[in-house]
Amino acid sequence: MDLPKIRDICARAVIAPIPRPVRTASGSIEAAPLLLVDVLTSDEVTGSAYLFGYTPATLKPLLALVDELRPELVGQAVVPVERMAQMQARFRLLGLQGLLGMLVSTLDMAYWDALGKAAGQPVATLLGGRARPVRAYDSYGMVDPAHDAAALRASLDKGFKAIKIKLGHDDPRRDLSIAREVRELIGPDIALMVDFNQSLSPVDAVRRIRALETVDLHWVEEPVIAEDLLGHAQVRKAVEANIQTGENWWFPRDAERALSAGACDLMMPDLMKIGGISGWMTVAGIAAAASMPVSSHLFVEASAHVLPVTPTCDWLEFMDFGSAVLAEPCAVEQGCVTARGPGLGIVWDERAVEQYRIG
Repeated sequence: MDLPKIRDICARAVIAPIPRPVRTASGSIEAAPLLLVDVLTSDEVTGSAYLFGYTPATLKPLLALVDELRPELVGQAVVPVERMAQMQARFRLLGLQGLLGMLVSTLDMAYWDALGKAAGQPVATLLGGRARPVRAYDSYGMVDPAHDAAALRASLDKGFKAIKIKLGHDDPRRDLSIAREVRELIGPDIALMVDFNQSLSPVDAVRRIRALETVDLHWVEEPVIAEDLLGHAQVRKAVEANIQTGENWWFPRDAERALSAGACDLMMPDLMKIGGISGWMTVAGIAAAASMPVSSHLFVEASAHVLPVTPTCDWLEFMDFGSAVLAEPCAVEQGCVTARGPGLGIVWDERAVEQYRIG
């Protein structure tokens, strides 16, 4: 059997509108800077995935990186594990992190998308599972409970059984007031998560979380700097609330380091940083061995495929950054998201891509 080969790799940069701005303690996101990656194969299938660049400043260097990697990948077989090993060997001295790691992970997702499309199957099926509903939580930035009350109620009307808000105001009393008001608005039966986006010191985090525990929190996310594993462990030991982290882990080794340090009660790898689908599956095995619940971070479309085959699957984060450029955006039904195929179900809305394209 001849394996399909990479015929070309193309990328386009867009600034895509998002349904609502995301304000955090570490900065605001008003629109989504995306790199749309297409892997064209020898069997006339195109595998697609998108990269979220956080800031428009990343898009030009990412396009340049695609141009640098293309000659090394064209002609190679569309075998995600082998292509990941190729990149790991190629960049052993530099290491896979930052923009390079983000691109390598996105290419991995595009390879899997190509394989799924060639087989006419969802990626979840290729991974040994099936496309099934995964419970999702609606992910907000910093909120004003009075101003955002209608939006929060709309989330409940869509069937979401969990809401996440971001905290980290200068005045901790403001954080507590907001959390209390949101809890009162959503009621006692909806899970409430809060995210500090790495904005606190360990000492401050312990003080704030202890006060917030009166609000019945499902988890507290990244209270301190992501790389500070000992700080996370210190906070975790001092509070009752579950500590969630993982969106800033680079590839599976970071996940293993965090678990070894006792840095979290729950984990949420980011497909774009953990090594794409191939990296995720490695981490899913580590998490299963540790009985560690796994949720997703961003990338709704691909996350809907990997969570059903994750033994300790927990929640899917619904933060919609890609729908403006997709022909068929993911839908929420009764608070759940179900994977679409074939592949990852990613097909570009070419008219929208041209409208939002830059460079």
